[in-house]
Amino acid sequence: MTYPFVPSHGPILVKAEVTGPVRSLALQLVLDTGATTSLLNDALLLTLGYELASVTDRVQMTTGSLVTSVPRVVLTRLTALGQHRFGFPVLAHTLPVSASVHGLLGLDYLRGGVLTIDFQSGRITLA
Repeated sequence: MTYPFVPSHGPILVKAEVTGPVRSLALQLVLDTGATTSLLNDALLLTLGYELASVTDRVQMTTGSLVTSVPRVVLTRLTALGQHRFGFPVLAHTLPVSASVHGLLGLDYLRGGVLTIDFQSGRITLA
């Protein structure tokens, strides 16, 4: 199945659904092939029912401007591009309001699949 995106400007935005301990939410994520690990806004993870203050699994994350320690939580389910991942780990990090997305879909989600990004037709497929 293919999914539309706007090829003429901006990042590739992907609709997703995430399930946590207390609820499921529809999200908009940036497809980021430069990110090795997927990431969700920490405020969103709190809404899903994750207790970030008590997470003991922390990892070093490098951004364009700093290296910081962030919690890694395991989602109940993440669905995007027609694929489901159960027990999928993501990093928790504060995103600026100006980002207007809920997080990043990284290489860890794409591995093992065939990603096709067709800029001529504005369609993306993960098989």
